[in-house]
Amino acid sequence: MPKRAARRVREPIQVYLDADERALLDRVAAESGLSRAEVLRRGLRRYAVERSGWRSPMLDFIDYMESRTDLKDVPADLSERHDDYLAEAYLDEHRE
Repeated sequence: MPKRAARRVREPIQVYLDADERALLDRVAAESGLSRAEVLRRGLRRYAVERSGWRSPMLDFIDYMESRTDLKDVPADLSERHDDYLAEAYLDEHRE
């Protein structure tokens, strides 16, 4: 039998919400299929990212690609063979 992953120890915390906030939390949880606690945890992490100014390198890449007006040099099969192209770029960079 495979071992179960160890669960993280969680600390209970009490939060006071007004009626509108509670309704919003309930709606987001219901629409997403997540628990209210998970919605709050994800919201906290998202808020921390926004406050720190940290951006995912993938979001930076997406913004860069969307801003490009000349995509003739982008291979048509990039989404299917992305690992091959990354490996090739890595090797090219490290051959010098």
